[in-house]
Amino acid sequence: MSSKNIPDSEYFFKLSPDLLCIAGYDGFFKRINPAVSNVLGYTPEELLSRPIDYFIYEGDKGLTDKYRENLVKGTPLLNFENRYVTKSGEIIWLAWSSIPLEEEGLIYAIAKNITYKKKLEEERNILLTNLSKMNQHLKQLTYTTSHDLRSPVNSLISAFDLIDISTIENKETLELLAILRSAAEGVKLSLNNYVDVLSHNDELTIQVEDLELEETVSRIKFSIRALINHSKTTIKTDFEAFGTIKFNKAYLESVFLNLITNSIKYSKPDRAPIITISTRIEGDKKQLIYTDNGIGFDMSSVEDRLFGLHQSFGDHNDSKGIGLYLVHSHVTNSGGKISIESEPGKGATFTITLKD
Repeated sequence: MSSKNIPDSEYFFKLSPDLLCIAGYDGFFKRINPAVSNVLGYTPEELLSRPIDYFIYEGDKGLTDKYRENLVKGTPLLNFENRYVTKSGEIIWLAWSSIPLEEEGLIYAIAKNITYKKKLEEERNILLTNLSKMNQHLKQLTYTTSHDLRSPVNSLISAFDLIDISTIENKETLELLAILRSAAEGVKLSLNNYVDVLSHNDELTIQVEDLELEETVSRIKFSIRALINHSKTTIKTDFEAFGTIKFNKAYLESVFLNLITNSIKYSKPDRAPIITISTRIEGDKKQLIYTDNGIGFDMSSVEDRLFGLHQSFGDHNDSKGIGLYLVHSHVTNSGGKISIESEPGKGATFTITLKD
C-alpha cells in the first residue's frame, strides 16, 4: 500500500512515541505499535505470541491481575502504574490508561514510559530520608547541648548567691558583678527557650503568641548590655505603625539578638554603631525594618549566599556564619519573608515581611 493510501490514524499508531496496544480478554496482545517493541526490546512476534503477564515484573503481577479483572468487567483503568521487564532484564515503569470494549472482547490501551520519573522520585525520597535523619541528629545534638549547658549556668548563678556583696564597696565591682549575673541569667533563659522550642519541634504548627516589640527589644538589650555599652551602640526604636506581632517568642528574640550582635560585630572601626528598628504597613503587609550604619555588603557578590549556613563575609575572628542563617530560618519558618538592601560602607537595611 502506498503512503497516500495509509489513513491518518495509521500514521498516529505507527509513529506515536507512546506505547499503543490492543489486547484481548484472553490476556494476549492483539496488536501493538512499534513503540512497544522498542521499549520492551522484544520483537512484535514475541510480544504477540506470549501472554502479557509474561512481561510483567513478578512483584506487580498480583496487583495487575486484580485491575485486569475490573477491566474485563467493564471498568476503565486510568493512570495505573506497574513494572515490566525488558528482554535485556531491565526493569521499567509504565503508566497505563485502558478502555475495555465488551462487545468486541478487546481492551484499547496507551502507556507512557515513566522510568525516568520514578528514578527521580526514588532519588528524592532517599534525599528526604537522609535529610530527615540529619535533622533528627541535629535536633538531638542541639537539645542535648541546650539541656546540658544549663547545669554549669545554674552553678554560675548559684556562685553569685554565695558572694557577700555587702563587703564590697567598689561601685564598679558591684556593677560588673550585676552585669555578669544578668548575662548568666540571660543565658539560662535562652537555653530554656531553646529546649521548649525543640520540645514542640515535631508539632505541625509553630507556637506563636502576641509579643510586644518594645519589650522584646528591651529584653535583648538588657541581656547584652555589656556588649552594647562597650561598643557605645545606640539602638533607636519606632513602633508607631504597630507594636505587637504574633510570633514565636524564642524565634523573635533570636532574630533581634543575631541582627544586633551582627551590627556591632561588623560596625565601622571609626564610628559607633547606630541601629534603628521600626515598623511599617506596606499595602496590607506588616513589616519590621531593621537598619544599621555598619560596613555593609557588596550585594552583587554575596546576595545568593547571604543567608546560607556557615557563610561569613568579613575577617572577624568570631564569625561562624550562623547568625543570618538563623534569622532567615526563623522568619521563613514563621511564614514570613526577609530581604536586604546594602552597599559597602553604607550599612544594611533588613526588611522582614510578616505572615498575614
